[in-house]
Amino acid sequence: MRKFHHIGLPTDEKQPGEFYVEETKVWVTEPDDHPYLVEYLRYEDDSPVTGPLRELPHVCFETDDYERDIEGCEVILGPFRPDDTRTVVFVMKDGCVFEYMQYDEARE
Repeated sequence: MRKFHHIGLPTDEKQPGEFYVEETKVWVTEPDDHPYLVEYLRYEDDSPVTGPLRELPHVCFETDDYERDIEGCEVILGPFRPDDTRTVVFVMKDGCVFEYMQYDEARE
């Protein structure tokens, strides 16, 4: 199973409803709150996130097996657990950034 979850867009502008992720020093919005499932990411100057993930948009898919989906891809961040419900990994594939997100329990 793999289904579209959101698109992530880097920005330099403060966004309504953004929250801070201290580990990566980035301000993030909740894509479920956006009519087009957009997640905005505003990085602090000293964020440890560098390269394509910080510079390019990304497409996120919810998956039931992230290890299968990232096979043969260049991992650029993760896998890591942003909270106690899921595992996330970012990869480069075909010149694009993809995020795969696997929840611990099935969601509807």
